[in-house]
Amino acid sequence: MDRSDEIREFLISRRAKISPEQAGVPLYGKLRRVPGLRREEVAQLAGVSPDYYTRLERGSIRGASDAVLEAVAPALQLDEAERAHLMDLARTANAPSRRTQRRPPQQRVRPGVLRLLDGMTAAVAIVQNGRSDVLASNLLGRALYGPVFNFAGMVPRPRPGRGHVL
Repeated sequence: MDRSDEIREFLISRRAKISPEQAGVPLYGKLRRVPGLRREEVAQLAGVSPDYYTRLERGSIRGASDAVLEAVAPALQLDEAERAHLMDLARTANAPSRRTQRRPPQQRVRPGVLRLLDGMTAAVAIVQNGRSDVLASNLLGRALYGPVFNFAGMVPRPRPGRGHVL
């Protein structure tokens, strides 16, 4: 079951368990299309907008604050176990996804570019990425920028040929 489906099912089932009389909500006629409380009634009891509670009930709990969830819990008359379950659902929904935890790919210099650096003996040459990190240099680039490399604690890895990969 998808996490948003689980959130939706949980909130709908808890809302259906509470009658308007139990919640202290005035009845305006006997005709009700839903068992239990309406979304608007839960939102009013929790002190949030009906649109916001509807969004929560549809499974969009990501970004909901603990204060909002703590206001929804008594409105739905949740016991301690149900309250803890709601908080766990929100915590897992707000946890960073694996996609955001991924490290950026390691930047490598293509062999053809390294051969080109080796061939450049009369000019200083360095290869940088988009963040201006130095990825490789030829011998003259290493000699010219050596103090900068040493200051940053970068140790070149010798490779076949003349240049160094950092």
